Amino acid sequence: MSREGIPLYGLESGCGAGAYDCLGFTLQHEMSYTNVLHMLKLAGLPIWADARDGDMPLVIAGGPCVANGEPMAPFMDAMVLGDGEELFPTILEIIASHKEKRQGKADKAALLSALSALPGVYVPSHYPDKTPGAGSVSDDLMPQMGKVKKASLPNLDEAVFPLKPIVSYTEIVHDRMMLEIMRGCTRGCRFCQAGMLYRPVRERSKDVLLAQAFALRDNTGHRELSLTSLSSSDHTCIAEIVDELITAFYPDRISLSLPSLRADHFSVGLAGKIQTVRKTGLTFAPEAGSQRMRDVINKGVTEEEFLSTVEQAAAAGWQQIKLYFMIGLPGETMEDVDAIVALCEKAVQRGSQAMRDIGRKGGLRVSCAVSNFVPKAQTPYQWIGQAEQGELREKHARLRQGIKNRRISLSYHDAFTSMLEAAFARGGRELAQVLASAVEKGCRFDSWTEHMRRDSWQEAFAASGLDIQTLATRQYRHDEPLPWDNLDYGVSKAYLWKEYEKSLRGETTGDCRTAGCTGCGACGA
Repeated sequence: MSREGIPLYGLESGCGAGAYDCLGFTLQHEMSYTNVLHMLKLAGLPIWADARDGDMPLVIAGGPCVANGEPMAPFMDAMVLGDGEELFPTILEIIASHKEKRQGKADKAALLSALSALPGVYVPSHYPDKTPGAGSVSDDLMPQMGKVKKASLPNLDEAVFPLKPIVSYTEIVHDRMMLEIMRGCTRGCRFCQAGMLYRPVRERSKDVLLAQAFALRDNTGHRELSLTSLSSSDHTCIAEIVDELITAFYPDRISLSLPSLRADHFSVGLAGKIQTVRKTGLTFAPEAGSQRMRDVINKGVTEEEFLSTVEQAAAAGWQQIKLYFMIGLPGETMEDVDAIVALCEKAVQRGSQAMRDIGRKGGLRVSCAVSNFVPKAQTPYQWIGQAEQGELREKHARLRQGIKNRRISLSYHDAFTSMLEAAFARGGRELAQVLASAVEKGCRFDSWTEHMRRDSWQEAFAASGLDIQTLATRQYRHDEPLPWDNLDYGVSKAYLWKEYEKSLRGETTGDCRTAGCTGCGACGA
């Protein structure tokens, strides 16, 4: 598009993006930031918010990365915290009203002031840069706006849901119907940002979900329906929902998938039910190999529970399972890394024996996928830094050396990419210039190994006088202002610190839906 001079345009209208009133981005992952800036450039717009006047589109962002959107703040006119179903139409109404009233050059400042009055809307230009050493901002230039509280939708049944989504005419990654069955999770895994951001748990009712599923089937023609959430098997009516959808969809050979399952017998039973149309893979996330580390991160699953689940899966017909782990977790030792190998070995042994017990030949195969822990804002680990690159690579080598069983395959994330992610996950506005420089050097699609330009990234950081590893591994003091302190996602900072301290002691916290209120603050309790 750059080479041929084709501007970014709207899919339905063909209208150039620069002619729109508002451009919205979902910041789903830190490594997508350069693509956002490339899209602005393709639209013919300045990437810096203060260089765009009121006659240009308003550029806003939402999504989980807004939990610390400071590295992108200088590029955004506004950011949206929390649920957008009700908030976004109001934003558009304000933009439309402003457009009708303006005469001559648009008054962008008045528009931003009107938006900042909405709950859940963060206007970065109204807040000082909290990057350590950034200096102070004059009170007459920077109004004291207070914390921005996320927008929260209390009833998902009443939320607008896209029953007629765009259907691509080419094959795409998520080539299926997507139905969000619930929002939020109270399992309390301490590394999980989504588990903190989307509290409290809210479910869509069975009747609403079935009606939405049938509408999606009729309107899209997709052959698979994915029931999505942070922990799909936790929905109180999941068994009945799955039974009714299988009955309704089987004649049309439409399959179901459950992407987020816990390592328990109930989950395997659910997964077994959805095999009637198409055999799907089975994935679990023990996260850590040792029980000590699972307690540290509050994973809430024991080794025996996990291995018993593997046995049941193998007996039910699965010949391969995928397991997700993390390395570089707080307090992790090499013994904990060795425990990942040991747990995979035990899974192969127990699963293969279960297969032999029912007369099946061969044995269970295990795919071991390992990511590098990245501390995130708004979690109990927001104060701590990532493990250094040398340590991560040493642990990668330990895993390679330890896995000798041919029935176990190993894959792990690139340590350099994880370091970049960590730097942006807890960094401040000082990183905006790094992003701008990286884009000028051609960085984009940074999650894709074949597109990662390490030299260009290192040059961009060096030009800004910053060191990637120093930013990725830096520790914040308990009493130190954090770059994202302007934002309130409902879970109190005191609760997060308490969970961090419990993590250091290896103490667990129960699920509030079964063990009683834990005092996180998300429900106002």
